[in-house]
Amino acid sequence: MWALAFAARRRGYDVINWHYRSPLATVDEHASQLARELAPRLEQRTRVHFITHSLGGIIVRRFLEQHPLPNLGRVVMLAPPNGGSEVAARVQPLACVIKPIRDLAPRDTPRASFEVGIIAGSRSRNPLFARWINAPNDGTVAVERTKLEGMRDFIVLPRTHTALPWSRDAIDCAFRFVERGRFAA
Repeated sequence: MWALAFAARRRGYDVINWHYRSPLATVDEHASQLARELAPRLEQRTRVHFITHSLGGIIVRRFLEQHPLPNLGRVVMLAPPNGGSEVAARVQPLACVIKPIRDLAPRDTPRASFEVGIIAGSRSRNPLFARWINAPNDGTVAVERTKLEGMRDFIVLPRTHTALPWSRDAIDCAFRFVERGRFAA
């Protein structure tokens, strides 16, 4: 998320680039940690926007369900497994070591309770994962599984899962959504 944080600072945003150790806790545990560490700081801000990648989007979604922010602005999710991931389903035996895997099994698409734009990737470089997913995907998440009911905007970029937060086009789209509520220029 360094490239996104750098771009945000250049645009004049006050940035909190929250770090968490993704394999060590469940989504609920991460959301609780986010609440403990950041909620007081976020509540003091005039307007709070989130730009997330992958599991971070699920954590922020859970955090916002449990801790609604009256000053919430817009949320941009890059490659979020909102509807789960077939890859996570295949590696369920690792759930004892990588805790969030349980939370990422394929499931029905939830509904957005906030203004959100989603950027999905459509380039896969992992033939095994691509075969497991068997639909347009970014190598980790199927494009369709990134969606949320009620999302404000949606775009697919020809990027891999890990390249999305580093790509100039995804960064530009993210800030257009934060600033205008849409991805289109």
